[in-house]
Amino acid sequence: MTTAEFIREYRERDIRQLALQANRFPDVDMPYALDQIQGWQIARRKLPKWAACDGVIFPPHLSMEQCSSEPTAQYKLNLAMEWTTLNSELSTQNCRRQQFKTQNSKFKTSTRMTDLTGGFGVDFSFTSCAFAAATYVERNEQLCHIVEHNLPLLGLNNATVVCADAVEYLSTVEPQTMLFLDPARRDEHGAKTVMLADCTPDVVQLLPKLLEKSRFTMLKLSPMLDWHKAVDDLQGTVREVHIVSVGGECKELLLVLSTVVESELKVYCADLSTASDTSSLFVYTPGSSAPVANSKLKTQNSKFVHEPNASIMKAGCFDELAAAYGVSPVSRNSHLFLSDEPIEGFPGRSFVVERVTTMNKGELRKALVGIEKANIATRNFPLTVAELRKRLKIKDGGDVYIFATTTAEGEHLLLISRKYR
Repeated sequence: MTTAEFIREYRERDIRQLALQANRFPDVDMPYALDQIQGWQIARRKLPKWAACDGVIFPPHLSMEQCSSEPTAQYKLNLAMEWTTLNSELSTQNCRRQQFKTQNSKFKTSTRMTDLTGGFGVDFSFTSCAFAAATYVERNEQLCHIVEHNLPLLGLNNATVVCADAVEYLSTVEPQTMLFLDPARRDEHGAKTVMLADCTPDVVQLLPKLLEKSRFTMLKLSPMLDWHKAVDDLQGTVREVHIVSVGGECKELLLVLSTVVESELKVYCADLSTASDTSSLFVYTPGSSAPVANSKLKTQNSKFVHEPNASIMKAGCFDELAAAYGVSPVSRNSHLFLSDEPIEGFPGRSFVVERVTTMNKGELRKALVGIEKANIATRNFPLTVAELRKRLKIKDGGDVYIFATTTAEGEHLLLISRKYR
């Protein structure tokens, strides 16, 4: 049995069990085969289109865990296509590519992009479909060989693979429609960085060259970064901020930079489903809404409580959210919102409030009658979830949701709720 045959036949098996049976397959390159099987198993969950393509080579485990998922890569493709459609004509040639027309002589009619930090190539394999020509740049020679092998299998024939350093290549590249950059987020000691200037390469230092060489630049950053500080560091060149979550977990921060296109800053809070669709999208202009007054919460008055999704929480756009949906914050720091009527399309989860109780022992005992299990969340509350669960003597799980919070008047309350629809 060859290594390729082994991978195809055993790719759904437990790799730990396969490793113990290595002696049964002397002709198989077992370390390589196990890497490929593990990579395929991750791809089946994370990159189903790649997993369905025979012959794709997967990188080591860490690269697979760190690479983009299909929904976030598709989101970047959609974003790239929106930006390339400025003054463009749609072409159906090769992955529904765009032909870009501009008065600026350095940007030709054919669109082109360069990914300066190609990595495993997931983002590149998607975003390149928005352009007539695309260049993948990566300094790791092994990754370059893998991507060069994979791209034709994925039907991408418009791509050029270049093994080079991003900064050195940027100084020589011809003007592009889009430059894409995903700077490394760890320092030389392996610690995660939280400042834009601490990433590698340093985007702040490269900013003049990026603006000179592209009509627009898309930056992919860690969701841990302070996007307000990043926007300030990039000196008024950021046109859009995209905070992208998948299945309720904030995954990445995208910044679109341009001096060719003039517009006010907009922030997009996207929560994607695993089916690559935007299940919710909230767009706002920072500072466009005045602060909304806190709700004077009274027991039994508010019928619905709303919990914003992870992208909204990262954006911190609570005043804009309250103004857009007509909901009232429990308090300034609760990040929970109330309404008397259901709010269709709220970017997050909505719950029907069944009971509201203070922490008074008598009230608690009465409010918790019949509740043996509940999902508990604390927002601006003096106890942790574990501490509150111990005090309430309630197990985890079930269809009851208890939100422990503090009102603007400093009163500690529990909102006992169930999911709305």
